[in-house]
Amino acid sequence: MDIISIAFWVLTAVTIGSAAIVVFAKNIMYSAFSLLFTFFGIAGLYVLLNADFIAVTQIMIYVGGILVLIIFGVMLTSKITQIEFKGGLTGKMQLGITGFATLILAFTLITVFLNTNWFMKGNPNEVALSTVNDIGQMLLTQYLIQFEVASVLLLVAIVGASLIARRK
Repeated sequence: MDIISIAFWVLTAVTIGSAAIVVFAKNIMYSAFSLLFTFFGIAGLYVLLNADFIAVTQIMIYVGGILVLIIFGVMLTSKITQIEFKGGLTGKMQLGITGFATLILAFTLITVFLNTNWFMKGNPNEVALSTVNDIGQMLLTQYLIQFEVASVLLLVAIVGASLIARRK
C-alpha cells in the first residue's frame, strides 16, 4: 500500500467519521466543529484527485464563509438548546424510515459503482500539473461572459443584503 492509498483511506475515515458526528451530535456546536473536519477531508480528497483549485475553493468558501456563518449564527442565537420539536413522526418511526431510505441509497450507489466502467487517463502514478492556469485561462477567455455575470449577480446580492440589514 503506497502513501497515496494511505492518505485516501485516512481522509475518507476523517470525512465519514466527522460527517457522522455532524448528524448524530446532540450539541449543535459539536456538529458545527465536526463540519469543519468534514470540509477539510473533502478538500484533501480533492487534492488527491489533482483538483487543487477546487480544493482551495472548498476551503475558502465552505470553511471560510459558510461554516463561520453557521458558527456565528449559533453563537448569536439565544436559547437554541431549549427548542423542542413537537408533532410529526415518533423517534423510532423516523429512524426506521430514514434507515430504510439510507439502505436504498447505499444499495443504489454501490450498484452504480460496481457496474460502471471507469476511465483511467494516462499513468496513475504520474503526477499531474496544477490546474489553476488552465482554469484561469478558460475563465478569462472562453467563459468570460458567464464569469462576469456571476460576479455581478454576487455583487448585487451583497449590496441587497447589506441594504436589508441596515434598515433594521
